Amino acid sequence: MSARTTEPGREPFQTVNSRIAVLPQDNIDTDQIIPARFLKVTDKAGIGTHLFEDLRRGPDGVLLADFPLNKAENEGVAILLAGHNFGCGSSREHAPWALAGAGFRAVISTSFADIFKSNALKNGLLPVVVDSATWSALAHLASSGGTVAVDLSELEVRWPGGKVGFTIDSFARTCILHGTDELGYILDHEPEIAAFERRRERGEQQ
Repeated sequence: MSARTTEPGREPFQTVNSRIAVLPQDNIDTDQIIPARFLKVTDKAGIGTHLFEDLRRGPDGVLLADFPLNKAENEGVAILLAGHNFGCGSSREHAPWALAGAGFRAVISTSFADIFKSNALKNGLLPVVVDSATWSALAHLASSGGTVAVDLSELEVRWPGGKVGFTIDSFARTCILHGTDELGYILDHEPEIAAFERRRERGEQQ
């Protein structure tokens, strides 16, 4: 698992086709996603290298061969299938930073902690909620190395022999589709905003 060199969450997201890495444990909290000692960083550069640091490594710092994301077949995977209540615990924004920085574009689970889900959407990481039957089908597919398509345009997850829809806040969807954030969205509409302000100053009807 290698960190990305570009800023996470800034590439337009239409459809992501990828194999799936499965982390089946329930209640993975944000301290497990990115331990507190790495929260001193104020930007996203390199933080992906410390994703799941204390789960991936033993006390001696050596990578654990049986941890899912350390396995060779999961190198470069862009979709994480996570256990129930993923991202619980503290509200640190560094958690989605680390996931995106490690190359993940989407996380699929049966449920997410609300604050983690909100932070993920603001940082270009797509949290997809599915039912338990779909989760099991995707886990089975992952065991055989199958590929899944997460289609944000159509709001669907597709795999050989199946598909399921999902929901997402419409504004967050627009931002992720275009690879931008709230500020970037506003700046993209700066000409329209300036024109509106000029009309308002002249007392024209809007």
